[in-house]
Amino acid sequence: MSTAHILGFPRIGAHRELKFALERYWRERMSADAQAALLETGRALREAHWRSQRESGLTYVTVGDFAWYDHVLTTLAHVGGLPQRFGLDAQHLTLPQYFAMARGSDAQPAMEMTKWFDTNYHYLVPEYSPSTQFGAGVQWLFDEVDDAQRAGHRAKVALVGPLTLLWLGKERNGLADRLSLLPRLLPAYRALLERLRAQRIEWVQIDEPIFALDLPPAWRDAAAQAYAELAPHAPKLLVATYFGDASEHAARLAALPVAGLHIDAVRAPEQLDAFVEALEQTDKVLSCGIVDGRNVWRNDLDASLIRLRSAHQRLGARLWVGTSCSLLHAPVDLRNEAKLDGELRTWLAFAVQKTREVALLRDALTAGRESVAAEFDTARAAADARRTSTRIHNPLVKRRVDALTGEHATRRSSYASRAVAQRARFNLPLLPTTTIGSFPQTAEIRAARAAHKQGKISHLDYLEAMRSQIRIAIDRQRAYGLDVLVHGEAERNDMVEYFGELLWGFAITENGWVQSYGSRCVKPPLIYGDVYLPEPMTVGWVTYAQSLTDKPVKGMLTGPVTMLQWSFVRDDQPRAQTALQIALALREETVALERAGIGMIQIDEPALREGLPLKARDRAAYLAWAVRAFKVAASGVADDTQIHTHMCYSEFGDILPSIAALDADVISIETTRSNMELLSAFETFDYPNEIGPGIYDIHSPRVPGADEMAALLGLALERIPAERLWVNPDCGLKTRDWQQVDVALTGMVEAAKKTRAALQARVKPYATT
Repeated sequence: MSTAHILGFPRIGAHRELKFALERYWRERMSADAQAALLETGRALREAHWRSQRESGLTYVTVGDFAWYDHVLTTLAHVGGLPQRFGLDAQHLTLPQYFAMARGSDAQPAMEMTKWFDTNYHYLVPEYSPSTQFGAGVQWLFDEVDDAQRAGHRAKVALVGPLTLLWLGKERNGLADRLSLLPRLLPAYRALLERLRAQRIEWVQIDEPIFALDLPPAWRDAAAQAYAELAPHAPKLLVATYFGDASEHAARLAALPVAGLHIDAVRAPEQLDAFVEALEQTDKVLSCGIVDGRNVWRNDLDASLIRLRSAHQRLGARLWVGTSCSLLHAPVDLRNEAKLDGELRTWLAFAVQKTREVALLRDALTAGRESVAAEFDTARAAADARRTSTRIHNPLVKRRVDALTGEHATRRSSYASRAVAQRARFNLPLLPTTTIGSFPQTAEIRAARAAHKQGKISHLDYLEAMRSQIRIAIDRQRAYGLDVLVHGEAERNDMVEYFGELLWGFAITENGWVQSYGSRCVKPPLIYGDVYLPEPMTVGWVTYAQSLTDKPVKGMLTGPVTMLQWSFVRDDQPRAQTALQIALALREETVALERAGIGMIQIDEPALREGLPLKARDRAAYLAWAVRAFKVAASGVADDTQIHTHMCYSEFGDILPSIAALDADVISIETTRSNMELLSAFETFDYPNEIGPGIYDIHSPRVPGADEMAALLGLALERIPAERLWVNPDCGLKTRDWQQVDVALTGMVEAAKKTRAALQARVKPYATT
């Protein structure tokens, strides 16, 4: 009989139990009581998730997919190689020490954070140096295995693989090549795998998603060395690739001394034949990831079964059925969506439902479709209803997209001409200071929003509650001395969900949470149909804020690519088409803001780099439509309206020409955790417009001093001319509290003023007066 399994399960809990336990733990300064509660929450979640997988009919439950903050950091805790600047011993690592690396401390800033391949999950970046050592680590994984086995579960362990762990890190302190650390790392993995074999673990899933990338030859060739050393001492190894096409490595991976391979047949369905052929004459397993781990649409079980049957005829029971990747990227349980539209609900599957889809496909493959006919028939009816629903297609939207020309994606004048007009209009000082957009989402704000949704307060009472928060934000920004203000986004639950609630073609879930990083969870909207703007979404809030001050207030929008990337997107038309539909809606909003007197409009695109295809061959096409979508959204305004954009937590160096092609007047980017390392790309690329590299890491509770921020500003000035340099935090401030914000932004303005004063004598003033 074939095997049914998943690569991993969401760890936050169906009701974000892990998030709330973590935040209590941090809030109570990691007290003994809070730690006991946190440990119990983690234990209860793991047991509930294993039980759910078993009840769905999976052959194995997956152990090792849980992490207190991030699975890459947790892997380092297992095998050593922790950042040396923290001075920690992995074998005796405590939870407070673990979180010090993740969140920073008084002594050290947090580890750098960036996107996990092309997803919206953020991992913590390993730091490797010539003296990095690996070895014994914490006992957490072995304890979890014991727990699963005591509960009677058949456990399969999941681990980040050694090649991927090295690839995801960065060289520090003169290390020339992190792959050179592989001989030091493999003994630590070997010891871990030997311990798992002693615990009678049958299979270990070793995740090597880097094989979906364009790997240098040395990294490709290193797989043979790595697994020749590990396999003889390990349980059966299933090397898992995902997020893209690994078919160019099919023969190489098939030759590894491992028991099986896993491929992503959702993102790269064409590779199934190549891997079946590579493994057909072996005794190895092929795990086919045919249920989408990254989206919410119900699987077309009949179509999937047809694809699996041909492979099953050649491999028999050696064909496993699985999810394309870990279900970390999916909401937990559709059963918690009681308020979701009934028809739309039938089109969806969350993590719990996806585990059942995997088991159904296994059962249909081995016992015949008739053995699970009722569930297959229900899935077929839902797929048919979705394809023919009149709710999906809007002829007006199609006509408007078809009518787009090159003029719709081009500003009226060049940046140089626009800059003259904007400087005359705003009269800003050298090194103008601003923030990215949001301010603390306080308990008072959340309570007012919840009361309004529940009908406990009137719309007018809610309007006044949000206006009072806008007044607070404006007054505080004026006290800090900021040059360009924002309204604070008190009314916004999330930078994508807020707009999804107001645009046609979007739907919002009640409990569709997924982890972004640590305790940060997001609730991506569902884009199920054509996107249309029925009325302005932000004009009232921003114009009210502008009425409170003579300083410019930025209008704040989320860009079309980020709206796309941070939603669960319809899969019945090209993503480029959906992006253009969103761009047209945003274009109407920018024009409405300008018409209302707002002279600066920020269109955030933090996900532009995230959406970049993993293979170089696919990138030009993606960047072309992504840039076009942004420019359609931004190009309907006059020259003296200043367009800003913001990007964070990604490596931008390889797409700087495309970022420049956006032609935003000002871009702000995250640079603090990398100590301005991201700006090194500007040494070889002359970015033509204005830029604000962040000098305050808002994702850490650590607040830097004015001198520290001034030093970062000095590093930025080594690469960016002062007349084109802005001063701002890395990202929005919604996750911080006002006490932290008051100290940080006061210090940021002080750092800007000191630096400005030092420059005044030798740099032409930015202002025109």
